Amino acid sequence: MNKRVLIPLPNYGFDPSEAAIPWKLMTQKNIEITFITPDGNKAAADRLMVNGKKLGIWKPVLKARKDAVAAYLEMEQSKEFCNPLPYNEVLEINFDAILLPGGHDKGAKEYLESETLQLLIVKFFKAEKPVAEVCHGVVLAARSVDSETGKSVLHNYKTTSLLKSQELLAYNLTRLWLKDYYLTYPGLTTEDEVRSVLSNQKYFIKGPAPLFKDSLENLKRGFIVRDLNYLSARWPGDIYSFSLEFINMVHEEKQPVN
Repeated sequence: MNKRVLIPLPNYGFDPSEAAIPWKLMTQKNIEITFITPDGNKAAADRLMVNGKKLGIWKPVLKARKDAVAAYLEMEQSKEFCNPLPYNEVLEINFDAILLPGGHDKGAKEYLESETLQLLIVKFFKAEKPVAEVCHGVVLAARSVDSETGKSVLHNYKTTSLLKSQELLAYNLTRLWLKDYYLTYPGLTTEDEVRSVLSNQKYFIKGPAPLFKDSLENLKRGFIVRDLNYLSARWPGDIYSFSLEFINMVHEEKQPVN
């Protein structure tokens, strides 16, 4: 029986690289993917990341790269992407793992703030199933509080996320014309929020300077943090390493959480 992976998305504003590259690589490995959105309508990626318009001279650096755009356009036509389920119509028991892409557009807030998704994520952690998050997706997990402990599911896990330095750099490069587009929550960076739920600040791992994006041919450029059933990455530049490790996790025998 094929493994089944759940990928939640907002109606609009997810990062195309962080959803489409994992989708493409998992599909090639015959992993069944189910997308879910707030109301069951087809999602759409952050259009600035797809077409690069309004990114100005920084378009070559900030726009999704060609392979990611191609994967997104392919995913956009797939049966599973065109027929998502609503957030409230899925159960953890029906899936082997969950993957949480990021997205910094303000449209991603309905995803990052969804109590339904937060409860679902808690159940995946309790079931010790693989949970993978990249960039702002780590914020969603950070906000997922186990009612039994009153603490985030990430409280005792090692993790990374979009770095404060990355978020502020993108903001400062484009703020003259894009205003706070790169700050999903002005005044609170992704790294700051994730750090706030950890039991030990040493559990947040920045990794090497994120200067170059990884690829299938150069996985060493990517940086990921795995802690038992939990996997995290910082940005689209880590996405190939992230996706391949997640695929390995999906096919592994379940590892007990201490």
